[in-house]
Amino acid sequence: MTTTTTELAAPSGFDAKQVPLYYSRKTADILYKYGPGPRTHFHVGMFGSGEHPQTTVAQRVLKQRIRDSQETVLAHAAKLWGVVGAPPLTMLDIGCGLGGGSLYWAQEHGARVTALTVTGEHIPVINDFVRQAGAQNQVTAVQGDVHALAEEGIYDAAVAIESSGYMDRERMFSVVARALRPGGWFGLQEHFLCRPEWAGFIDGYYKTRLGGLTEYIAAARAAGFELEADEDITDRVAEFWVQSMAWTTAELDALDQGHGSPIGRRRLVESALTHGKFFRVWRDHALETRLLIFRLGEGKRG
Repeated sequence: MTTTTTELAAPSGFDAKQVPLYYSRKTADILYKYGPGPRTHFHVGMFGSGEHPQTTVAQRVLKQRIRDSQETVLAHAAKLWGVVGAPPLTMLDIGCGLGGGSLYWAQEHGARVTALTVTGEHIPVINDFVRQAGAQNQVTAVQGDVHALAEEGIYDAAVAIESSGYMDRERMFSVVARALRPGGWFGLQEHFLCRPEWAGFIDGYYKTRLGGLTEYIAAARAAGFELEADEDITDRVAEFWVQSMAWTTAELDALDQGHGSPIGRRRLVESALTHGKFFRVWRDHALETRLLIFRLGEGKRG
C-alpha cells in the first residue's frame, strides 16, 4: 500500500456551487455516450490485466465495451468490499450520477439504496431508470448535499464512486460516520494525484478538487474509520481512455460522413485530445485510481 501521494491544496478556481450546473449540462452527453440505461454510469471502467482490445471495430462495439468495463469495476469493488459474501441491507450512494451504481447495488446485491445527488435535474432521470428496472422499492433518489447530511445510524454501508473529489473530505467522512451503523463501511473509488503539475488540467476539466491518499486516511481516522483495504487499479483503468478516445474519434468520423451528433464537433475534439492526455497520465501513474474501504469501529460514530 502506498501512502506517499503528494497532498494538494484546492485549486483557486474550484467552486462547489458550479458542480450541479456542470452535471446538468453534461446529462445529455452522458446519456448519449454511456446510455441508454437503465444502468448508466459516468466513471472509468476496468479491463483485464494486460487486456488491450482492438479499437478498429464498430462504434457500437466500443460503446458496449466501455459500458461493460464500468460494470466490471463495480463488480470488482463488490468483491473487495465484501458485498458478495455479506451484502448490506441499506446503502447510501453519494454523488450517484444518473443512478447506475445505485441500481447495480440494488439489482445485483439486493440492497435498498438512497441515491444522493446535488443535481436536481437528475432526479426525474434516475426515477425513470428506476421504473424501467422495476426497482421502485429498492432505490430512492434524493437531491441533497452530503455535507449537510443529518441522518444518524441508518445505513449499513456507503459508497462514493468518483464523487468524493467534489467534497470536503473531513466533513464527508464525519457525516458518513454519523449516518452509518456501528461497524458499517464506506467504499470509495477515486483518483489520487501523484504529480502536482497535472492538478490544474484534471481539476479544470472535471471541475473537481482531487487530493492525496494520506489526506483521505487522516480525515477518515479523525471520523472513527480505519482503512481496511486499498487496491491500486490504475493499470487496469488506463485502457478505458484508449477505448473512450476511439469512440469519440468514431463519432467525429460519423460527423465527417454527414451524420449528426448531439455532442458537437468542438466538444468531441476537446474530448478526444483530453482523453489522450488522460491515457498518458494514468499509464505513467501521474494519477492513481484506487478502491478503498474504510470500516467504522464498533460503537464509533462521527
